[in-house]
Amino acid sequence: MAERSTSFGRAAHDYARGRPGYPDDAVAWLLDGVEGRVLDLGAGTGKLTESVLRTRHEVLAMDPDPVMLATLEAHVPRAATMRGRAEEIPLEDGSVAAVVLGQAWHWVDVEAASAEIARVLAPGGVLGLVWNIRDERDPWMAGLTRVIGHSTAESLIDGDGPRVAAPLGPLEAWESAWTRAVTGEALRALVRSRSSYITGSEALRRDIDAALDVMVARTPGLADGGTVDMHYRTHAYRARVA
Repeated sequence: MAERSTSFGRAAHDYARGRPGYPDDAVAWLLDGVEGRVLDLGAGTGKLTESVLRTRHEVLAMDPDPVMLATLEAHVPRAATMRGRAEEIPLEDGSVAAVVLGQAWHWVDVEAASAEIARVLAPGGVLGLVWNIRDERDPWMAGLTRVIGHSTAESLIDGDGPRVAAPLGPLEAWESAWTRAVTGEALRALVRSRSSYITGSEALRRDIDAALDVMVARTPGLADGGTVDMHYRTHAYRARVA
């Protein structure tokens, strides 16, 4: 799992181009009542970092992959950056008001990450977790899943959901539905940014590419160079230091 979680640097450009950002209302809910610096852990190319900056919080973006961090620095130059991982955060005790992770908690060692995050949180600090998940109630989105399969995150959310460990308290949950217009090229970039595609065999990637080409050709809007609406559900969770 550690190899897969640090594989995204191979597709940092596709990740930045194809992945959706996070709805402002979800991030506002995660950080409700938070005052002080926010650590975006597993920040990737800065999708969540951008959203947190819009809430006018100071943000430190941290990721174990130097290529992802370099891409973040190019796209979100206002954010301070640092290499690090959830199980070993190079910050002082009680130094941040909140820690947020977007599309990342399913890669961590829950017990070790929970203890380390609680260490760096100030008293009353918040851990916020958020995922954008394809809304397969939409038939087109369900068809896309048949092409690309389910990810680790999607299986987690559709199953029992995330968990945290002591000394973090219980998780609260929040959910919203929204749409995003994408071009065919953005859709291809999204698919190429998935860990299963990045770490898959050449034959697997070739098969996915071919099936995606067929889907694009058969989709009104995409077929003539336009866009299609992708339907998402954003799942957000927060916990405080117990």
